[in-house]
Amino acid sequence: MGGSWWDFIAGELRQARVQAGLSQEDLARRINYSASHVSGVETGQRPPKADYLAAMDQALDTGGMFGRLLRHASLVQGAPPWMRAWIDDERAASLLRWYEPAYVPGILQTEAYARMTLAESLLSAERIEQRVASRLGRQAILTREENPCQLVAVLDVMVLRRPLQGHAALMGEQLAHLVKIAALPHVQILVVPEEAGLYPALQGGFILASLSDGSVVAYLDQQVRAQVMHEAEDIAALQRHWEAVRGEALSRRQSLDLIKEAARSWI
Repeated sequence: MGGSWWDFIAGELRQARVQAGLSQEDLARRINYSASHVSGVETGQRPPKADYLAAMDQALDTGGMFGRLLRHASLVQGAPPWMRAWIDDERAASLLRWYEPAYVPGILQTEAYARMTLAESLLSAERIEQRVASRLGRQAILTREENPCQLVAVLDVMVLRRPLQGHAALMGEQLAHLVKIAALPHVQILVVPEEAGLYPALQGGFILASLSDGSVVAYLDQQVRAQVMHEAEDIAALQRHWEAVRGEALSRRQSLDLIKEAARSWI
C-alpha cells in the first residue's frame, strides 16, 4: 500500500476492531468480508477501499470517521510530495489570502481547467488524474457546512485573458465558475487591472493561511516545487506584498464585472 497515511488508517482500523472486542474472524462476519481480507487491510497488504471503510463505519458506529480519513488520505497522496504538509494547514485555515498572477487558483478551478494545466507536464496519465482529484477535493473547504473557509483571491487580469489555443469554451466555463463561487458570502475574487502595470508580487503567486490560534502560514509557489513558510520574517514580508497587491486590485463589484466581461469574450 505504501505511504504513512495508509499505514495510519490501517492502524486505526486494527485499533477500532480490538477496542470493539472483535477478532478478525468476528469482524469479517459482521462486515461480510473474508478474514483474510481484514488481515490484509490491517497489515497493509490490501488498500482500504471506500466500500470496506463504509462497512467498518456502519458496523462499528464510528460516525463516518474512516470515510473521512480516506478522503483526506486521497487528497494528501494525490498531491505533490512538497504540498502534503500544506494541505493540513489549508484545511485548518479560517482565512486564505491567495494571490495568483498566472493561473486560476487551484481552489477555484473546474475539473477541465485543472486537467488542462497539467496536460503538458511530464506526469503519467494516472498521476495527472490523481492530482486533479486532489485539487478538486481540496475545494471542499469553501463549501463545508460548518465554518467554511473565508477566501480572498487576487488574480492578475491576464489570468482571465491569456489566450488558450483551442480552449475557448473551457475558459468560458472556468470564468462562469468564478462568477458562481464569487457569489458566496465568504469569498472575494478581486482582479488587478492592466492599468496597474508592473506591481509588487507579479513575479510569483503565494498563499497566506490564517489559523485558529492566530498564527499565519505561507505557501510560496515555484517552478519545480513549493515551500511552506513559518518564519515570522518571511510571513511579514509576504504580508507586505499582499497589502501592496490588494491595493492594486479593483473592488469586489468591479472585479466581478470584469470577470463577467471576460467570460463573455470566450463564448
